[in-house]
Amino acid sequence: MSFEDACRFLFARQGSRIKWSLGPTEGLLDVLGHPERHFPSIHIAGTNGKGSTCAFTATELRARGFKVGVYTSPHLVSVRERMEVDGVPIGEEAFAEWATFLRPHIERLDASFFEATTAIAFADLAARGVDVAVIEVGLGGRLDSTNVITPLVSVVTKIAREHTDYLGTDLASIAREKAGIAKRDVPFATGESDPAVRQVLVTEAKRRGANPVILVDSGLAPTGPLGLKGRHQHANAWVALAALNALPPPFGPVGDAWPDSFRHAYVPGRFDVRGRWIFDVAHNPDGARVLADTLAECDPPHQRRALVGVLGDKDYLGMIACLTREVDSFVFTMPDTAPERRRWDLGRLERELGGLAVAHQFEPQFARALERVQDDAATVIVTGSFHTVGDALARLPGFAPVG
Repeated sequence: MSFEDACRFLFARQGSRIKWSLGPTEGLLDVLGHPERHFPSIHIAGTNGKGSTCAFTATELRARGFKVGVYTSPHLVSVRERMEVDGVPIGEEAFAEWATFLRPHIERLDASFFEATTAIAFADLAARGVDVAVIEVGLGGRLDSTNVITPLVSVVTKIAREHTDYLGTDLASIAREKAGIAKRDVPFATGESDPAVRQVLVTEAKRRGANPVILVDSGLAPTGPLGLKGRHQHANAWVALAALNALPPPFGPVGDAWPDSFRHAYVPGRFDVRGRWIFDVAHNPDGARVLADTLAECDPPHQRRALVGVLGDKDYLGMIACLTREVDSFVFTMPDTAPERRRWDLGRLERELGGLAVAHQFEPQFARALERVQDDAATVIVTGSFHTVGDALARLPGFAPVG
């Protein structure tokens, strides 16, 4: 298969029903000779902040001279972004070769898109000879495809309501699922600040034999500048530092203060300022609240216009409510790459918003919405989902993360 053929084949499996089993992933890895056992790893879960925590962790390990693999999800523009070694994404040819080799086994095991890309990622990181890998959980934790690894440290950043149809409707249920990445005799760290939720995480981690269990005081004062903007990144930096300090030599520990490398951490789409544009993948109310707080803190110029596209199974009304205090006007749209079955209904949104006091308009055509939101704007904020941010980056010249 060509790279384009491989993408078509795998993306067609994206609509697969989530199967609560590690079986398909383990089956694919067995065919590959278990590449995930060929490198040590750090495993990072959480509702929000896990991508940033991965970035801080990987940046410091690279600064210490290690060849560092990173597996994250979802991607913004190209699936290649998901698997990087020292910042270099997987090549199109390598991705196509792994997909071609695995295709009959993907079909035999009825593996989903994420199960297949997880296997490809582990194969690629092993083939490129990483010294250590930072692995981000996709959804939940206990039965996420990435939970086939036994890492050097397991991390849960923080908990908020998300994917309630899969993870449960209350924070305790979500916390138990995410703490399912804890492993016997492996350190487990969390930055969760809510005492009740933190206790659920601790109880589940200890039940699974994690040792030690590390509670991170994520509210400590900063000890240096960060490459990622916003006060919420302070908590992610403290969690990353705890993870690094839980690592055995030669990877850790690194000390009690943020290392200088943290000022160079970068993640596309996390309060990502490019001229008058700000891109932020705030895809739930907690993320939208953080985006609003960071806008207040950084105070970009008005007129602030926001292009917002959200998947229909998210709490989009809660997200919009969080943003209204820092946004002067909205353009609500539909990102082209949003899965058909998860698209939000703009007609329904119009009815539900009722008397929204902030100026707003509805433009289902994404390209037209991207043009409209720029009218009279001193600051353009693009947010709502990875699809919205990714589709905008892909359309704006020179903005796409990878080719």
